[in-house]
Amino acid sequence: MKFEIIITITLKEGMLNPEAEAIRHAIAHLGYATDRLVTADQFRITLDAADKTKAEEIAGSICERLLANPVIHTYEIEVI
Repeated sequence: MKFEIIITITLKEGMLNPEAEAIRHAIAHLGYATDRLVTADQFRITLDAADKTKAEEIAGSICERLLANPVIHTYEIEVI
């Protein structure tokens, strides 16, 4: 079966995020106050797997081996 996977990768809490800070400052210059801003990378992958559980396992392997650094990132996997 084909499954569409959405993987969202963010920095762990407490990690410096200069991109988010730059965006937050730009928003402030527009006149809007923000308490917090988080950036994320999102990947949409279509893959073949026997079932949803196997699709999640494959996506987890892709995250751990390629897309995310477990020291600084967290990731979420959504199987559609």
